[in-house]
Amino acid sequence: MSVLGAIHKIQNLSLTDPKAWDRSLWNLYGSQSVSGEVVTEETALTYSAYWNAVTLIAGPLGSLPLHLIRQKGKTKEHATDQSLYDVLHTKYNPYMTAMAGRECLAFHTLTWGNGYAEIVRNKGYGDVVELWPIPPNRVIKMEMKEGELWYEIQLENETKWLPRKQILHIPGLGFDGFQGYSIVSMARKSIGLGMAMETFGSHYFGQGTHPGVIVSHPGQLNSESHKNLKTSLTESYSGLGQSHRLMLLEDGMKLEKLGFPPEDSQFLESRQFQITDMARWTNLPVHKLKEMSKSSFNNIESENASYVVDSLLPWFIRFEQNYNMQLLSATQRKQFLYFKHNFEGLLRANSKDRALYHKILISIGMETQNEGREKEDMNPSKDPLADELWMPTGLIPLSKFGEYLSKNQGKQPEEKKPEEIEEEPKARLKLLDSK
Repeated sequence: MSVLGAIHKIQNLSLTDPKAWDRSLWNLYGSQSVSGEVVTEETALTYSAYWNAVTLIAGPLGSLPLHLIRQKGKTKEHATDQSLYDVLHTKYNPYMTAMAGRECLAFHTLTWGNGYAEIVRNKGYGDVVELWPIPPNRVIKMEMKEGELWYEIQLENETKWLPRKQILHIPGLGFDGFQGYSIVSMARKSIGLGMAMETFGSHYFGQGTHPGVIVSHPGQLNSESHKNLKTSLTESYSGLGQSHRLMLLEDGMKLEKLGFPPEDSQFLESRQFQITDMARWTNLPVHKLKEMSKSSFNNIESENASYVVDSLLPWFIRFEQNYNMQLLSATQRKQFLYFKHNFEGLLRANSKDRALYHKILISIGMETQNEGREKEDMNPSKDPLADELWMPTGLIPLSKFGEYLSKNQGKQPEEKKPEEIEEEPKARLKLLDSK
C-alpha cells in the first residue's frame, strides 16, 4: 500500500472504528525517509544496529536488580515489606515478570520517547500492587483539568481518560520535560539510510548476477523472441543459486555491465559508518554495537567504563527519579524510601572482576565476608568473625583495632643517642674487615 493510499484509507474511517487505530496505517504517515524506506518505531527495529542499541540500554534497565531501599539514619535495608518492592523486583503484574515489564517500559521510552504503564493500587491503603504497560501510540494527549493532569488513552472502540496518579509516565529527552522526543523520528534519515543499504545488499546478493547488465543482440527481435530470450537469461543466470555460472551468448550477442560493484561504491565502508552513526544517536560506544575495526585491548576497558557512566547512568537516574516521584507517596518519601539499581549486576558474568571487587572492599573495611557471600547467593559463614569489618593493618577485625593499639602503645623504638649513631658506621666497617 502506498503512503497516499494509506492516508486516504485513514481519512475515510471514523474514529470509533477500530481499523482507524491500526498502527500500520498511522505509522506510514510522515514516516518515509529520504532514502525511500518507511521508518517507524516498529520497522526501525528491523535495522540490526538500532535493534542492538535499544537492547543494550533496555536490557540492563530491565535485568539489573532494582531495590526499594529504606534508610534509617546511617543504615540502609531492603524494604521488602512494601508491596511496591515485589512489583518492581519480582512480579510486574499477574502475567509479567518485573524484568519483562521494566524492559518493555524502557523499550517504549527509547523508541517512542515516552513509556507508560497503568498503576493499579489496592483499595485499602492505596499501595501499588500492579503495573500494566500502555502502548505509547495509544496515548493520544495530555490535558490539565481542574489543576490535575489527565491522559487520554485510545481503547478498541472508545477513549478513556486516566488521571496522573494512575499513570506511570517516563519521558525521554524532550522540549518541555513532559513529552520526550522519539529517537526514531529524530534519526529517521540515518536509520532509513542504513535500512536502504541493507535492502541494496539483499537485492544484490539475492539476484546473484551483477546489477545493471545489458545484453545486446545484433539483429531485431520480435516480441515473442524477445520474451523467450529474456526468460532464458533470467531462469539460467539470475538468482543467488545461479551466480558465477558460465554464460553462453549466441548470434553475436554482447554483454555490457553498467552497475558499480559494492567495493567501488564503498558499500562496506558506508555500512560501517552507519553503525557509528547509530552509536552517536543512542550515545553508546561503537564497540558495543559490534563494530570492532578501531578497537583494541587498550581502549576496550575505558570504553566499557564510558558505557556505564555516559550511556547507562543517565537512563538509570531518569527511571529511578520517576519511580520515586510517581510510585512512592509523600509519606513514603518522608520515611526515606527510595529506589536504587544495583550496578554490581553488571559484574555477574565476570567471576574474576567480581572476586577482585569483594577482595578490595573486604580489605579496606567496607564490606564483611558475609555481606560478600550474600551478594554471591552463598550461605553465610557461621564464624562470628565473618560479620566483622577488617582493617588493612594485618587484616585484623575493626572491633579489635583499639585493643591492638593499646597493646602496642609504648613499644615504639627508642631514639638513639648521637654518639651511638656515630659508632654504627665504624661497627659495620669492623664487621666487613673481619670477613
